[in-house]
Amino acid sequence: MILGLRTAIYPTSDLDAARRWYTELLGQEPYFNEPFYVGFSVGGFELGLLPDGQAGTNGPQPLWGVADIESAYVRLLQLGATVLEPVSEVGGGIKVAAVQDPFGNRFGIIQNPNFDVALVR
Repeated sequence: MILGLRTAIYPTSDLDAARRWYTELLGQEPYFNEPFYVGFSVGGFELGLLPDGQAGTNGPQPLWGVADIESAYVRLLQLGATVLEPVSEVGGGIKVAAVQDPFGNRFGIIQNPNFDVALVR
């Protein structure tokens, strides 16, 4: 049985640079920091960095929740990400956007007033 999102893994060819960038973005150090994998705890989920990987914007597209999507989007761009999909409302007050991180991965964000964090397990 699928219980829900636990981990989103981002491949990178430069683990040290990716660790620094995601540490700055998330405002915290990784809880797991090894040469073969770096893991950050983000709101009860994990954002992982996998070395020697091929970054890309195709494939699975996790969306990370944010309270203020416009501010989060601007901050991602200020940190060196590039535009993939500008902020747009998709209905029901839900807004989504996506950038390409400096390592070539798609990084999606979502502001969803219908998401109930109390249901996360």
